[in-house]
Amino acid sequence: MAEWILEKNEAINQFLWGPYMLALFLFTGLLFTVGTGIFQLRHIRLWLRYTFFTLFKKEKKQKGCITQLQAMSTALAATVGTGNITGVAAALVTGGPGAVFWMWISALLGMMTAYAENVLGILYRYRSKNGTLTGGAMVYMEKGLGVKLFAILFSLFCILASFGMGNMAQMHSVADALYTEFGLPPFWTGLLGAVLVAIIISGGLSRIARVTERLVPLMVVLFFAGSALCLFRCADKVIPAFRLIFASAFSLRSAGGGVLGYGISKAMRTGISRGVFSNEAGLGSSVSVHASSSVKEPVIQGMWGVFEVFVDTIIVCTITALVILTSGVYTPAPNGESVLTGVSLTAAAYGVGLGKGGSLFISVSIVFFAFATVLGWSCFGERSVEYLLGSRAIPAYKAVFVAMAALGAWSSMELVWGISDTFNALMAIPNLLSLLLLSGQVFKETKRFMNGPHPHL
Repeated sequence: MAEWILEKNEAINQFLWGPYMLALFLFTGLLFTVGTGIFQLRHIRLWLRYTFFTLFKKEKKQKGCITQLQAMSTALAATVGTGNITGVAAALVTGGPGAVFWMWISALLGMMTAYAENVLGILYRYRSKNGTLTGGAMVYMEKGLGVKLFAILFSLFCILASFGMGNMAQMHSVADALYTEFGLPPFWTGLLGAVLVAIIISGGLSRIARVTERLVPLMVVLFFAGSALCLFRCADKVIPAFRLIFASAFSLRSAGGGVLGYGISKAMRTGISRGVFSNEAGLGSSVSVHASSSVKEPVIQGMWGVFEVFVDTIIVCTITALVILTSGVYTPAPNGESVLTGVSLTAAAYGVGLGKGGSLFISVSIVFFAFATVLGWSCFGERSVEYLLGSRAIPAYKAVFVAMAALGAWSSMELVWGISDTFNALMAIPNLLSLLLLSGQVFKETKRFMNGPHPHL
């Protein structure tokens, strides 16, 4: 039965994540890029000023919301996950070094998709009965677009995705990493992980935000430090790696000597799809957290969306790709595929720079990244449950979420990954259509902000 479901779901996935879906992602990002005057490039100093440089300022906590850093950390926790480690390796194996270039293109356009999501998230958020700021993609679908069916479908698929890709699949990665590196049985990983998840999510968004506020910067800094050491030891190969990425992106033949044009098309498809999976711009999942930020200006929160994609894909994914390409372990076989794949490829690459500690570094990174993703997605799912069923249903959702965390560590994930990909696509369809139909609102807000005095933070 499971094999039949997997086979049918794979056929559905091939259609949902086919060229038309990827074209819709790119078109949406391109529309907001052109409509805002290439905001992500022309105003890079502005959005860095309102995002990165505010991280060094102490922000006063306001009632019923979370700080800008907490909102960004919680959203980034969900996007900076195992895909930044294993996903990049998979992209290189499937699409070659040129896939990295198309991943950049996907991220460049995705920045403005995330920008639009956050602008609309702030525009249509509201205060709930308990005084907290509430919003999300489902809210602008209902209140902005006036299509409640979109909101209901989006929320349903978001809840299901939070159980699958956002929870079970991540906990399985944690269990696999701990068993491989330390020999810890998956049973104990599932049990201890479930207890830890229960303790954190029982405190609601405020507790999750406090944890991710500390966890995300720590894990990113540690990952940067280890990666920087690897790149320092292979510094003479960094420039050639960039040349290889650009040359492969427009190669007319695949690494294995395939038909004319196969190299470009495969690198493009792989890079774009992996970029979408990595930063999740267009899924609408993280809007519910951004909408809880203390920021009052929609455009400023939109800038946090730009920054989030920038960190996730342009920085973290690029660093991973460079470590792999400069290490010398990426050696395509005669058929064009790398001898090593997935985690083994990434671990071998970091082993070149870190020695025996390379495998440990990757295992610990996977544990941090995956667990952070679980916390971030618990917020996304909780807000969707609250929208569909009300706040009374949240305790039941949390109980199921905790149970799924344990089950994920103990189960095979092939079916879960496949079905989660389907839920992601089904989330993206109503969200992308809503963004396109509400694009005028985003352009209007951007023009108002850029023509007026920029508010002090």
